[in-house]
Amino acid sequence: MENQYFTSDGLNVKNRAFLLGDAVKVSFFVRNGGLIMDEECYFFLMASMRKMRMNIPLTYTLEFFQTLFHKDVIDGKGIKNGIINFQVFRNNDAVTVSKSSVAYFYEVTESDDVLAVQKRPLEMDLTKEINVNNNLLSNIRVHSPENIYGGIYAEENDLDDVILLNPNKRIARTTSGNLLFLEGNVIKVPKQSEGAYISPLMENFVTFLHKNNLADIQEHEIIAFESQKAEEILMISDEKGIFSVGKIRNKTFESSRFIEMVESWKNSF
Repeated sequence: MENQYFTSDGLNVKNRAFLLGDAVKVSFFVRNGGLIMDEECYFFLMASMRKMRMNIPLTYTLEFFQTLFHKDVIDGKGIKNGIINFQVFRNNDAVTVSKSSVAYFYEVTESDDVLAVQKRPLEMDLTKEINVNNNLLSNIRVHSPENIYGGIYAEENDLDDVILLNPNKRIARTTSGNLLFLEGNVIKVPKQSEGAYISPLMENFVTFLHKNNLADIQEHEIIAFESQKAEEILMISDEKGIFSVGKIRNKTFESSRFIEMVESWKNSF
């Protein structure tokens, strides 16, 4: 089934998302005919808009988005499981940019279960030709030419994704999500200050593991070589879902322990 698209009004090519990439994107999640983690996703949207100094309409309440997605997606289209990639962009309708209003566009990708590890493990590599920043805006989903470049690099080299480093040559993230490295009972996660995305999906997962003593969660500065030391690697993308990493260069990885952890997490909903 093709993805479903929704907008707040008619799209105009003069909007600043099209012209300048002046937009932020946050994902919401539909599971078994209902929204999950909607409060966390909503607050991340509000924080992202504030960081980009957008005018937040008074109507943008949690209840507004809950009603919108139920009306258009869950009840309107009968979608029971999927990811809502919600994008807010600034209009060109005021004398100054700071006074401009905002509008939204969102796309719904259906899936069997947004909390399931996808069946096919990913093959990745590191690219050192470009890097991603590690400042205030690096943690939110805004226009990123590095992601476009990395995606094309992956396609040209028969890869599923690439690992992006920060200016200090340490692991930040992939083009679409964050990486978790399992060694023994320790899960290492790149710090947000390293350029990793803020991810409500990942934060919910690692919080569950921590509360249930299923793993020791540690935020780290991770050099590129450490990716080869991990026993298992998980990639969590708010935009695309959850994936095990099967291969980086010549090193292959198992996935059974992460799959077991994700199954336990799924059953907690």
